[in-house]
Amino acid sequence: MIQENNSAFNINSNKANHFDAIVVGSGMSGGWAAKEFTEKGFNTLVLERGRNIEHGDYPTASMEPWTDPHGMAMDPKVIAENPVVGKCYAFTKEHEHHFVKDKEHPYIQIKPFDWIRGYQVGGKSLMWARQVQRWSDLDFEANAKDGHGIDWPIRYADLAPWYSYVEKFIGISGNRDGLDQIPDGEFLAPFDMNCVEKDIKKTIEGTYPFRNVVIGRSANITQRHNERGPCMARNRCARGCPFGGYYSSNSSTLPAAKKTGFMTLRPHSVVHSIIYDDAKEKATGVRVIDANTKEVTEYFSRVIFLNAGTVNTTAIMLNSKSNRFQEGLGNENDILGRYLMDHDFRGNVSGRIEGYEDTYYSGHRPTGLYMPRFRNFKKDKQSDFLRGYAYQLSAGKGAGNLKSEDPKFGADFKDKLTEFGSWSVRFGPMGEQLPYEENRITLNTDQTDDWGVPLIEVDAEFKKNEDVMLDDALNSASEMLEAIGAKDIQAFKNPEWNVGLGIHEMGTARMGHSPKDSILNKYNQVHHAKNVFVGDGACMTSSACQNPSLTYMAITARAANYAVDELKKGNL
Repeated sequence: MIQENNSAFNINSNKANHFDAIVVGSGMSGGWAAKEFTEKGFNTLVLERGRNIEHGDYPTASMEPWTDPHGMAMDPKVIAENPVVGKCYAFTKEHEHHFVKDKEHPYIQIKPFDWIRGYQVGGKSLMWARQVQRWSDLDFEANAKDGHGIDWPIRYADLAPWYSYVEKFIGISGNRDGLDQIPDGEFLAPFDMNCVEKDIKKTIEGTYPFRNVVIGRSANITQRHNERGPCMARNRCARGCPFGGYYSSNSSTLPAAKKTGFMTLRPHSVVHSIIYDDAKEKATGVRVIDANTKEVTEYFSRVIFLNAGTVNTTAIMLNSKSNRFQEGLGNENDILGRYLMDHDFRGNVSGRIEGYEDTYYSGHRPTGLYMPRFRNFKKDKQSDFLRGYAYQLSAGKGAGNLKSEDPKFGADFKDKLTEFGSWSVRFGPMGEQLPYEENRITLNTDQTDDWGVPLIEVDAEFKKNEDVMLDDALNSASEMLEAIGAKDIQAFKNPEWNVGLGIHEMGTARMGHSPKDSILNKYNQVHHAKNVFVGDGACMTSSACQNPSLTYMAITARAANYAVDELKKGNL
């Protein structure tokens, strides 16, 4: 028998700490849960383990290299001390304050896993890549059709109205392309392709009948929308945007929740576990450790939404033990923590384009081009691997004499900027990772972090299906670059890229039809704890090859509105 060891804590269990709903996590999807509950009149506590950031509190948003003593160059000591987060493309001097440093929240890598985190109000919604594509039934039906993984309990029709609901609020720039793999959404005006990209699109679509090139669909707004923006095309999004030119929970959903007067936001709150009442057969609240003082407080509510990010949400559930759930909340069949997935970004292909020397473009568009999946779709069947991949690609023109080590300001810099070089094109494949039972998250009961929570262990890897798919993606990109007349084509594999570095970790508390092989039902409820919902990437049953954040938001909005209805009916 497992007993809650309250004697280990100095618990502030003030019975006044009662709310209608508790949302754990204030980022991409947590902001949506907060918005939905508060706008329906429910008193909601939002818990964030990191510091508070108010919209507009972005210290480097307008900083220029010449205002920094080191020209915005990263301190070599910081790079040396952060071998994991230092791999992230966005971990630079102007963005580093939004990222968790390696020593700040250690974890155990049984196999190499690069965990990229943002602990602050807004989470990673402040520095995400903002690319948004809807999933289709090609994705929701994939597990059932090829037998790898369990069947999703929902289909595109279940989520389509919620995609629209989310898109209309946050603002998405894009074009209605009429493609089955990425259904059209509710779009603001798209960004323009440059002249080389237009020719690339024409050549590829003319040469390969089932391959399409479209402008990237991005959560950057091209016109003023919901009192935000527009995007100024500065391409400084990861610094935080004072204009609200892209969706972050800081600029969008949290202000909407705050406006209702029903939101209580508590930063510096590390959630230790969910409190489950065996007699009531439901969760009653959460146990929270103050990140600074280490004081423990219990908060109570009728419903709990976990949106702390895949790894942290799963860790909270694994650490939530009771007589009923001795291996973690809802974990009666050793499913919780398994089937961890990411996207495979381990390679890219680039080439040089000749013949456009007298052309250029203005601004720093915050999105590139997108080629949706074409492998194992319609007539393009492959026997070597399951599922498929997409490409993020773009064409740009560099300064002919500018080297990476050159100063980024001054007269010489300005002169070199006027000496335009050749155009280049880059294809970056994003491959689907299959759900594997042995790719998992567990807790180490012998080691704890600074807050007394067991250290997280991650054991995950890419396997043969992903390796074969990556080779095909690189070969296909090379062939397409040849077709458009590119020179000096180079294909590159990154041997240091591990699971996690795609920053699309998902799975581990998957949705399904039955509690025998899943943790959540079709409304994201924990099967055996109906007042606990999971709305972040942990709920995913497969990974597809689209960027997942829009799907997290739509799933959370759908689940929160279902929970609201159930609360009103007295079922929760």
